[in-house]
Amino acid sequence: MKDGPDIARIAALIGDPARANMLTALMSGKALTATELAAEAGITPATASTHLAKLQAGGLIASRKQGRHKYLTLANDAVGHTLETLMGLAAASGHLRTRTGPKDPALRKARVCYNHLAGSLGIRLYDSLRAQGHLAGEEDIRLTESGQSAAETFGINVDTLAKSRAPLCRSCLDWSARRAHLAGSLGRAYLSRIETLGWANRVKGSRIIAFSPRGEAAFFAAFPLN
Repeated sequence: MKDGPDIARIAALIGDPARANMLTALMSGKALTATELAAEAGITPATASTHLAKLQAGGLIASRKQGRHKYLTLANDAVGHTLETLMGLAAASGHLRTRTGPKDPALRKARVCYNHLAGSLGIRLYDSLRAQGHLAGEEDIRLTESGQSAAETFGINVDTLAKSRAPLCRSCLDWSARRAHLAGSLGRAYLSRIETLGWANRVKGSRIIAFSPRGEAAFFAAFPLN
């Protein structure tokens, strides 16, 4: 094997259907137990434990204990970004799940992608910030001075975000529309602020972000498209 990163190992970890389902469940940003992840994958808890041990050894998930329970999360933003990109690649190649239902349109409209807003409303947020000159750059997305001012006016402390090790701004390919939405600590902060304002909330047991009529109107007003 040639020198360099072992992408075959990572691909094999993600490529197993049960493990892929568990990783997708963790894209909600919520910490889940092994029992909950077993149910998401449709496998027994014992089988899930084996899969989760492999994912943790491969650096794709992390665990933490709280009382008697152990909770699992994605290891970092890079894992979430990679999974969303793979979803986009699968969609573009025609590899879609055949079972669709009422949740599908809602997921395409607004969903959580590892703690930032995705779907058509996530794309609108990103496009609006770019149209107003708040974001600049193509490959390396950066926040402009006007963007920092706009974020702070919206209630986001950019200086605090800049002190963290996580990237402040990055684009993430949206699997449902195959266009960019805002990721990074700024994307996470915007979603958190939207929830704090009461414009939207996360639907229990799903990645769907449900906007109220008032919240959606306020969102459209706050993030116009020129």
